[in-house]
Amino acid sequence: MSDTTDSLFQPYALGSLELPNRIVMPPMTRSRASQPGDIPNALMAEYYAQRASAGLIISEGTWISPLGKGYAWTPGIHTPAQVAGWRKITKAVHDAGGRIFAQLWHVGRLSHTSLLDGQAPVSSSAMQAEGVNVFVAEKDGTPGFVQASKPRALKIEEIHALVDEYRQAARSAMAAGFDGVELHAANGYLVNQFIDSNANDRTDAYGGSLENRLRFLGEVAQALVEGTGDKSRVGIRLAPLTTLNGCADADPETTYTAAAALLASIGVAYIHIAEADWEDAPHMSLEFKQRLRSVFPGTLIYAGRYTAERARTALKEGWADLVAFGRPFVANPDLPARLRNGAPLNPHDRNTLFGGDAKGFTDYPALTADAA
Repeated sequence: MSDTTDSLFQPYALGSLELPNRIVMPPMTRSRASQPGDIPNALMAEYYAQRASAGLIISEGTWISPLGKGYAWTPGIHTPAQVAGWRKITKAVHDAGGRIFAQLWHVGRLSHTSLLDGQAPVSSSAMQAEGVNVFVAEKDGTPGFVQASKPRALKIEEIHALVDEYRQAARSAMAAGFDGVELHAANGYLVNQFIDSNANDRTDAYGGSLENRLRFLGEVAQALVEGTGDKSRVGIRLAPLTTLNGCADADPETTYTAAAALLASIGVAYIHIAEADWEDAPHMSLEFKQRLRSVFPGTLIYAGRYTAERARTALKEGWADLVAFGRPFVANPDLPARLRNGAPLNPHDRNTLFGGDAKGFTDYPALTADAA
């Protein structure tokens, strides 16, 4: 039942999906896919179903093709076994009353040859992400971090083939029972490597001018609309100011306002903005948020260390429609109930974020009935 006195708990129509509240669980890599094959599994189904009270769940990044993988033990959506694994997860979420989108992921240059059968990563340009580490597993299964390998620049025909891979990934996501898909175009991954000026030194139709640097984003977004068959089933994640993983833009407000306008022309359902959330991070001004609202008529989701009160302010001021809570969802499977009641939040265990078993994944306690 909705709470008409609390903006966080008012229902929201995302296309044909009716969300019971404005609380989003954003994508968070947890590296629990089964090996071999990076297959989604029953433990992951339990994890997502526990969190089905979110208005919308967006899955962890799921790589669309073998060269799209950048971290050990992350799930793909490329093979029939991976699609079948995801189908069990979407069923568990739906049976628990939830809604879930698949985040489609290609890491581009943020990978290592050991994850790619010895091949070099691919990117917009042959520019290495200096000082950026990726999560790998040694031959004995020991996890660790290594410097991302130097990539090679994609050829034009390979870019066109990648657009087709995104289209097929969207079809696979729908076959797996997802309610929609979100394109990961943020945090320094492949699409971001085309958008941001300091990561793209191409001189062809996919580099140089702002229009050219946004071309790949537009082509992939259109492919996802075609793959799902429904604009209202497609969202895009952007990170205008994060400068994560070596990506930055010379004029991010101009670049990302143009990106939002392009996505509006395609008609995607939402843009999911990842705000920089580390200490001394660039501040995303209210004026910039209002510029994005002025050019994009669809749904706007914001994520980045939001508290319940900050989220309510964003909803009240109108520049956000939905708000995502990342880290709190790790340790609080019943986060909406806790936010509704002002209950304390469980802290998360940093040591169990990536890889492992149920510990630090599905064993965080929910509120007691009395507290809820």
